[in-house]
Amino acid sequence: MTLTKVIEVIGESNKSWDDAVKNAVISAQPTVHGITGVHILNLTGSINEKGEIYEYKANVNLAYVEK
Repeated sequence: MTLTKVIEVIGESNKSWDDAVKNAVISAQPTVHGITGVHILNLTGSINEKGEIYEYKANVNLAYVEK
């Protein structure tokens, strides 16, 4: 029987929210094996004094299969 587990992680990027999600997955891969899916929970950003987004963050759930 296979068991699917879900963990929540936060990815960060200075480029985009898409990159923040990818960084969350990449950062988790060394310790979380068998990642099968991602669910985006929340996207946030930090704004500089010029009104520009300079930091993107993504809260995501990662599903993985535990064998």
